[in-house]
Amino acid sequence: MSKPDYVKKEWMVPISKNAHKAGGIREMISISLPMVVALACDTLMIFTDRVFLSRLGSEIMNAALGGGLTCFMMATLFTGLVGYSTALVAQYLGAGKKEFCSKVLTQSIFIIVAGYPVIILARPLAYMMFELMEIAPQQLAPQKIYFDIMIFGTVIGLLRTAFSSFFSGIGQTRVVMVAACVSMVTNIVLNYILIYGKLGFPAMGITGAAYGTIIGGCVGLCILVTTYLKKKNRCEFAIGRSMRFAGDVFYKLVRYGYPAGLEMFLNVFAFNFLIMIFQSHSPITATAASIMFNWDMVSFVPLIGIEIGVTSLVGRAMGSGKPELADLSVISGLKLGLIYSAIILILFVGLPHFLVGLFKPVTGDLDLFTEAFPLAVFMIRTASFYVMANAVIIVFIGALRGAGDTIWSMGLTVGLHLIMATSGFLMLRVLGSSPEDAWIVLTIVFILASFAVYARYRSEKWKNIKMIGHEPSLQRPDYFHEPAEM
Repeated sequence: MSKPDYVKKEWMVPISKNAHKAGGIREMISISLPMVVALACDTLMIFTDRVFLSRLGSEIMNAALGGGLTCFMMATLFTGLVGYSTALVAQYLGAGKKEFCSKVLTQSIFIIVAGYPVIILARPLAYMMFELMEIAPQQLAPQKIYFDIMIFGTVIGLLRTAFSSFFSGIGQTRVVMVAACVSMVTNIVLNYILIYGKLGFPAMGITGAAYGTIIGGCVGLCILVTTYLKKKNRCEFAIGRSMRFAGDVFYKLVRYGYPAGLEMFLNVFAFNFLIMIFQSHSPITATAASIMFNWDMVSFVPLIGIEIGVTSLVGRAMGSGKPELADLSVISGLKLGLIYSAIILILFVGLPHFLVGLFKPVTGDLDLFTEAFPLAVFMIRTASFYVMANAVIIVFIGALRGAGDTIWSMGLTVGLHLIMATSGFLMLRVLGSSPEDAWIVLTIVFILASFAVYARYRSEKWKNIKMIGHEPSLQRPDYFHEPAEM
């Protein structure tokens, strides 16, 4: 006897002998790996931009880091709020309420429409921050130019986050990977042409980098939207009926997502403040810190793909009332995270001179780079002590978010970033400590935070949180229990 049609769905766990074990390493890889690749593409795209710009001078590279991160910070409240739809979509999917998954995406778009004007109107606050941090004039001018262009492209990033979160929540992460890869290639090619003035285009420098990044993001967004609107998805997730305001879903997204959005904003604000403290210390410290934080991005951002996988699988497990499968998913995510972090650790310890040398300028102040070289090498080697802690924090925070324990997660990560920013300010601005000493203290703080998040996970309080109510659904409610082959 063959299985009924409702069993033969991509989002359900296969029952064949070759099926992935629910919550196991293979299922985690199937969801997380495409997201890791997607985020690695985004990271490589930004990283390559900074390498291109470093050839024009260290100040231009520093300006792209400061302006780009500030622009990202301005959108983080809404990025985190919209991004939490991954967990909500996953829980609706786990509960068998597939028509609610598309409703979550629609509510995310409503949030973006309301939030984008707020981001644009907040531009003067960024200028005020630049002035208060006393950024060097040779960096400040191009930083403002880059920021002014990128801030108008934040709507593209927000929409990409919304659609990517939908596909992550339902476990179809390959489309996110494809969109990110195409966006990366488009961006790198355009930036090379526009920054240096190739193929008949004028050399636009940092302005060309901003335009290339926005256009690349548009290409990736088009891929996500086109895939979402395919006939199969329209039928399976009732997309046509979802394109309206749904108060109950909107409330859940805001109720459980606002801590993630507020957390992301406060974290990036503190992190941006920390970077500006280093950049305002001296041009030498600014250059070394920019190189270090570019490599820190490489070590950290791909881990977010694993966090998304953990959040998705834990959300499905909790939505189906299977907390034991949530535990198994966390263990699988931790294994992947530690393997990746071990590779980064080896690179940071063994090849710091090579990693710093990639940012050597061709024009501009070469003496500045030479003086900053030893400090950058020291910071990269010291960072090798916390890369494993990165994996621990990311995985367990992803598990807590997937279960709905967002308030505590926000408190921990925000507290961590505020302590780091305050420590950096006190050591560099008040006590007059060396950048080396400040960096050591920040590394120790980060390592200690990994023990705190693990303790919260071990308390198992997150297992008592119920996010999904009893909304009526035409879909079969149990994600994990499938009838056996007969």
